[in-house]
Amino acid sequence: MNKIGIFLNFWVKDWEADQIAYIKKASALGFDILEFQAQALLDMDKERMSEVRKAALGSGIELTYSLGLNPQYDVSSTDGTVRARGIDYLKRIVERIGFMDGKLLSGVNYAGWGSPDYIVDDKSEIVKHSIESVREVVKTAEDFDVTYCVEVVNRFEGVVMNTAAEALDYVKQIESDKAGILLDTYHMNIEERSIGDAIRSVGTYLKHFHTGENNRVVPGKGHLDWDEIFGALHDIGYEGSIVSEPFVQMGGEVGRDIKVWRNLIDNPSEEAIDREAQFLLQFEKDMIRKHYGTA
Repeated sequence: MNKIGIFLNFWVKDWEADQIAYIKKASALGFDILEFQAQALLDMDKERMSEVRKAALGSGIELTYSLGLNPQYDVSSTDGTVRARGIDYLKRIVERIGFMDGKLLSGVNYAGWGSPDYIVDDKSEIVKHSIESVREVVKTAEDFDVTYCVEVVNRFEGVVMNTAAEALDYVKQIESDKAGILLDTYHMNIEERSIGDAIRSVGTYLKHFHTGENNRVVPGKGHLDWDEIFGALHDIGYEGSIVSEPFVQMGGEVGRDIKVWRNLIDNPSEEAIDREAQFLLQFEKDMIRKHYGTA
């Protein structure tokens, strides 16, 4: 049965937050997983990490981690010094996920997050550098039993891979059973000709899945075809995690980085966001029940 999760920054406008408070909230709302920005682990000492790990274990919450790589650590860069710095940075994050008994790092962890400020006429060299760098990082992921998922993002958030087909070609070149693909419905809605076909095309390489509507509100409140999406997940026998990543509040670091320039729900108080979270949890359970026969 698929575990269902929620991203911490659904509630919080800045990337830094009290993880323990939202572990408890996710558990109280009925989620299986809380995902948060992996950089936070580097900002914690071992005592704090142990406290977060204990809180998750005590609340029955699995922790997963995602990342939008800062351009200063761009492992696809033509500058070897920048790549080396990025490889070291990503290895340290993977090591800390291992300390947390975590099993998954996903996101834009293969290049600097965002569109470049230079002209790209041919991205083959960028992709080549990225693959070579991630091969090195994945060796550490293998040592710590962490699955390293590369996320397919839209053209405004990355160059290396914008489609499932590009991700599949990329991951096959990593040549590790600890390398996988993360697909996200928000990004697929922009880039794929068929979301269902894109999901089916990656098959068993799909190791993590993000849900969010066409405009990043919660699933079921936009125009995406969720029967197509969950039907395709069922077609490939996907039993992995499904984590929702809605962003509905303007303001703060998150609003700036995700480009949320208006509130997407009325009066987004914590209580209102809790209600949205409850809606999406029930919606996804219903979709799983409909297409898998269980929830």
